[in-house]
Amino acid sequence: MKTKPIVPPRIVSSAHLAVGRGAEVSEFEYGMIMCGHAFHRWIVRCMAAAGMKDMTPMDVLVLHHVNHRARNKKLADICFVLNVEDTHVVSYSLKKLAAAGFVKSERNGKEVLFATTARGQALIDKYREVREACLVASLNPDGSDNDKLADVASFLRFMSGLYDQAARAASSL
Repeated sequence: MKTKPIVPPRIVSSAHLAVGRGAEVSEFEYGMIMCGHAFHRWIVRCMAAAGMKDMTPMDVLVLHHVNHRARNKKLADICFVLNVEDTHVVSYSLKKLAAAGFVKSERNGKEVLFATTARGQALIDKYREVREACLVASLNPDGSDNDKLADVASFLRFMSGLYDQAARAASSL
């Protein structure tokens, strides 16, 4: 008598959505939910270990993007790159970061441009040290995880496009 292979159950957050072709999508979405929350928890705790407690995930993301490539950024550009529709959320983070002395703003005509201050750069440098010690050091030293990470990143960008398109389609119903 042949034994049937054990098929592990799908791990999903909403079994009512895990039907037919939607089963794998539900499993993927649950993985994204778990990963998204873990990532937000990580960046907040990494920033706390770097010396700045009480930052929100958005504050951390905004600070890193303002610092990205050492170029001044407009609010609209920050929102666009971080894929945030509500500019008020990013604007509030920028105000908090400016009040803490991590970013500065300057007017260029009608535009307001944001840049990292020396204090902000020092915090980012410390964050990078904590990240290297606690996260990056956990990856395989031979670099074999790097290709997997690149593939996952590419797939997540692809899925982001599908979700954006599906959101546009749902908005037109």
